[in-house]
Amino acid sequence: MTAHTDVGAYSMGLLEERDRREFEDHLAGCPACAAEVAELSPMAALLRGVELREVEPAGAAGGEPAAGREPEGGDVTELLSRRARQQRQRRRWQVALGAAAGIVLIGGGIGLGIVAAPQDGPPPAPPLALSGQLHSATDPGTGVAGTVGLVAKAWGTQVTLDLSKVHGPAECELVAVSRTGERRVVMGWLVTAPGDGVSGHPAHLVIRGGTSIPRNDLSRVDVDVVNGRTLVSIPV
Repeated sequence: MTAHTDVGAYSMGLLEERDRREFEDHLAGCPACAAEVAELSPMAALLRGVELREVEPAGAAGGEPAAGREPEGGDVTELLSRRARQQRQRRRWQVALGAAAGIVLIGGGIGLGIVAAPQDGPPPAPPLALSGQLHSATDPGTGVAGTVGLVAKAWGTQVTLDLSKVHGPAECELVAVSRTGERRVVMGWLVTAPGDGVSGHPAHLVIRGGTSIPRNDLSRVDVDVVNGRTLVSIPV
């Protein structure tokens, strides 16, 4: 192995002592290898189960027969077994290094998937915004403030209401009133405590509906408590 290709073996603790020292000397001056070691080190623990058996030195007890000596039957069997173990050891090296590289690729794929995968379901609808001709009013008695946006349509008038300073609980409705006094309920809703646009819930209520009364025939819109008083009347 060369210094640059020793990264995986070093991270796995597979280098001999001399190779390890040489690689660490190289590592001190190579930012690229240092970065790779930092990336692989957390994954090394996953591969601790792949343990490499050391090869017994030649000529040791049970080792290969000394040069010039004809191997006996038992020696031949032991020699073949040792060579098989050496081949298994080399395969373990390849498996360990391949697994380390595979984990890097898998980890990168998982990270990409988390960033790129869209969330389930359709995207949330954008918040309603007032549009068309805007008209506002505040009732001096109730303190309720409202703004309506009116858009003329072929079927009548689209009405968007922005309402605040309404205390709950209450059941309310928006009523369109024509120039002739005709009243049509545009929409109704429940106001839960503490209310809308008030202390404890400062967000305004913004809702949209429609009425069959043409835009040019509208005189005003009222926000009423059902079977109760008018909270605010907005001339249009």
